[in-house]
Amino acid sequence: MKEEFFIKQFDSRYIGDDGAALKMENVKCKIENEIIASDSFFEDVHFKKEWMSLEDISYKASLVNISDMIVMNAKPVFAILNVGFPKSFSLKDIKNLAEGFKKAAREYHYEIIGGDTIRNNKIAISVTHIGFTKKAVFRKAKLNEYVAFTGTLGSSAKDLKEALRFGKINKNSKLIKPLLRDKFFYKASKYITAACDISDSLFKELERISKMSKIGYKFLKNYDKNIGCSGEEYEILFTFPKKNIAAIKHIARITRTKITIFAVTKRGKYRSLCRENHF
Repeated sequence: MKEEFFIKQFDSRYIGDDGAALKMENVKCKIENEIIASDSFFEDVHFKKEWMSLEDISYKASLVNISDMIVMNAKPVFAILNVGFPKSFSLKDIKNLAEGFKKAAREYHYEIIGGDTIRNNKIAISVTHIGFTKKAVFRKAKLNEYVAFTGTLGSSAKDLKEALRFGKINKNSKLIKPLLRDKFFYKASKYITAACDISDSLFKELERISKMSKIGYKFLKNYDKNIGCSGEEYEILFTFPKKNIAAIKHIARITRTKITIFAVTKRGKYRSLCRENHF
């Protein structure tokens, strides 16, 4: 009964029996690339229930997956949810959990089209978004490009440390509500070569781009581990040709997005020394 109650929170004409039937001609966009992104969000791995409301939990579970869509220059159109929750959940709890999913869908203009639920000892969420883009952006950078990130880094590691000590997080922390940079990235994407979101830390994402692109970095600014190893930031790490610097700075200014240019790609390789950020 609870499983059926959860699915009924989402009013979609596409929902079938643990599946969804889609007519792609109903999607009002010129399809060149279909992008599918999936993320998991598990209690005591990615969060503790004491830190966040049920609505906050499902909202963040949605945002971290939308973040992956954004950095590939895709806009989500549909979402599929797989959710496990304890037997002790009341119908009110289920409704509160569903509200975070619906809030994200309203804000980013996509439709939840189904999924599955299961009884579990802890909250376990898997979100899959389906979206489309005219020009996908990947993690493959080129030589002699600027390397930059949006926003500021370091607060998530600091807040996580406080949460582990005292069991509370400020409601404005990025650990609860990541700040996505969609307005900046969708405008800037045509000037950008490679990008990824900073989910596991700046240094770890630099390593991923390094391995994918077979490049290293000449650093213009140096950062300590408090900043470079801070995970759960969800800012955007990106590279771009030097000739595009004026366009990138202009878009940053009109979208009120802080960017920091801190390195240049070069021949070589790069390895992160950060440990895993999940606790």
